[in-house]
Amino acid sequence: MTKSTAGCGFSCAFLLGCCALAGPVPAQSGAQNGTSAAAAPNAGAGNPTLSQGLSALHANHARQALTDFQQVLRSDPNNTAANLLASTAAVELFQGQLAVQYAEKARQLDPQNWKIHTTLVAAYSAAGMKQQRDHERTLLEQLHRTGAPDARQATGFLLEMFPLGAYRVDAIEYFEPMGKFHTYYRFLVRQADGHRVWEVDVQSDDFDQKSWAEAHATEAAAGERQFQITGRGGDNQAVDYRMFSGRPDYDNIRVMVVEILRSRSIPGA
Repeated sequence: MTKSTAGCGFSCAFLLGCCALAGPVPAQSGAQNGTSAAAAPNAGAGNPTLSQGLSALHANHARQALTDFQQVLRSDPNNTAANLLASTAAVELFQGQLAVQYAEKARQLDPQNWKIHTTLVAAYSAAGMKQQRDHERTLLEQLHRTGAPDARQATGFLLEMFPLGAYRVDAIEYFEPMGKFHTYYRFLVRQADGHRVWEVDVQSDDFDQKSWAEAHATEAAAGERQFQITGRGGDNQAVDYRMFSGRPDYDNIRVMVVEILRSRSIPGA
């Protein structure tokens, strides 16, 4: 199987969604390693501290970025962009409760902005608030079907960031299965500097599903599928880890992916 590049920059998309509140942002670049382009010069225009925090966040300096955004909020607590960006920085620092505090404030200030809900998903995940997380996931699915044009064009969203040893894992959920192999979830494994070294895809392609459904007619009729968990890296590296059948439940899949990453070496890391 060839390496899929769809969704390679989702942590950037998470950040760029926040930047959209602060000002225009150029097209994303650096998809190969998941880094994003620097914010446009007028992002955060009129507030140099906010602009400084944006630059720090793009440079993977989340702690400095959070300090900058908090400085803005001390004098302007109702600054929607600063609240949302502070939540983003807190998510990257795995400070879940703080991320929720800022994201909920942003939602209070701008309840119609669908991008705020993408940040709330990751914030609630970081805080272990699964019920609230899943409510936001359902809301995002509705917005993807019937919301603003950019919400309908989105392919997915950052569901969670979590630490794993010396690495950070960005878990991506797609609104609809992506690509020829029908990827439902993608887990991007990053070094401390943000560089993506590996990815794990959860897929259910139609070819395998057809033969599986013929052999498991009852389960298939109930909506279950056969899934493959595969690893991918640069230079067309690919590893088939395991198969399972059932439903694409994120929490169950996360357990499997974490076990794989802990027990198997990460090529290129």
